[in-house]
Amino acid sequence: MKVYRDVATLASLQVICFLLLTYLEPDFFFLHLYQTIIYMAILLMLFYMEDRWAYMIGMLAPAAWLIMAFATGMLGGALRQLFRLAQVQLPSNQVSLLAAVTALLALTMIGVCGYHWKRSFAGLGKGLSTFLVSFGVVLVYYGILVVWFWQMIPNPAAKG
Repeated sequence: MKVYRDVATLASLQVICFLLLTYLEPDFFFLHLYQTIIYMAILLMLFYMEDRWAYMIGMLAPAAWLIMAFATGMLGGALRQLFRLAQVQLPSNQVSLLAAVTALLALTMIGVCGYHWKRSFAGLGKGLSTFLVSFGVVLVYYGILVVWFWQMIPNPAAKG
């Protein structure tokens, strides 16, 4: 049994969530499609046995997504949908419900990747360099997505 099957499963589930969002939010089709790229990259790194990079990016990418989701208010809506489910009510917003599922998967992925990183690579002297390069990759990746997404939003002041 490969030790990273759980990380591959979580990355695959994240890809599925973002692909479902392309269906639920057709206006943001390309944004959600491009959000899958980093998780596909994690899957490729695991396939080519680049576990060190996959685990580090597997911690940083979901954390960055959670920060962005919190900053945009998406996590508030997601939390409301979870409360509706806890009260045995149907969710009123499928996108927010899927954001909640994605957030739970992101938290799980951070924990699982952290566990594997600590077990396999802690104390080998590669932590800082792996973190800095991975942080740079995630920062550039999400920076491009944020700038692109920001430009997609119509500006009513510019039309006037």
